[in-house]
Amino acid sequence: MDVSDLRDAYATRPLEPAPRLSVMEPRGPVSAVVADQLILFREGIVSLCEGWNLSVAAQCGDGQEALEAIQASKPDLAILALDLPKLDTLEILRRVRQSGFATKLLVISTRDDRKTVLEALRGGAHAYLLKSAPARHLYEAIHQTLDGGVYVTPSLEPDRLFGPRRDRPEGDPLESLSAREYQVFHLLVEGFRAKEIAARRGLSAKTVDTYRSALMRKLDIHDLPGLVKFAVQRNLTALK
Repeated sequence: MDVSDLRDAYATRPLEPAPRLSVMEPRGPVSAVVADQLILFREGIVSLCEGWNLSVAAQCGDGQEALEAIQASKPDLAILALDLPKLDTLEILRRVRQSGFATKLLVISTRDDRKTVLEALRGGAHAYLLKSAPARHLYEAIHQTLDGGVYVTPSLEPDRLFGPRRDRPEGDPLESLSAREYQVFHLLVEGFRAKEIAARRGLSAKTVDTYRSALMRKLDIHDLPGLVKFAVQRNLTALK
């Protein structure tokens, strides 16, 4: 799915927040899996879902648990933190999409750069929300995705997100990275070793090394400190 497809799928249909998801009742029960390694945040999402009459089938602390819960319960929704341990969230998206499950996949993250958002949506996410967003945005995302739409946190300016890239010069090397290379890039700058990245992404360590070599060549950066510096300059990491 390219950017134009995502733009066509995206539709802003704001919904008024309500204490309960009464609009869901004609559909029958709506089930959800919630995954975040931060227990307090995860339990907060679960509490919101239960307050909106969603049935939470499972809450998980890592990606492997989340994938197994989705496969076992085939929920209507899966609300997933972007950077889950053990099995990367983007790998979960890929596997669920390949399985043909009807589960709507909502990704929640602190990362707000354009490429990360687009890679998540291209990878199979039906919604991308920032963790700094208010609860009503999650409520809106649930409604919109169950209605067959795509939802993005409004502060990410979806019109600009899906429109032509104007804030980077032509030939931006970051745009040349493939989805896999960009995922490996992020995990490298966050301190993961090749074996750890391989486990999270369901790859061999040799394949990770191939992606690392390719992304370094495309960025013309040939050591890890250089990658970290680049990520900080481009506001692609929480590191400062």
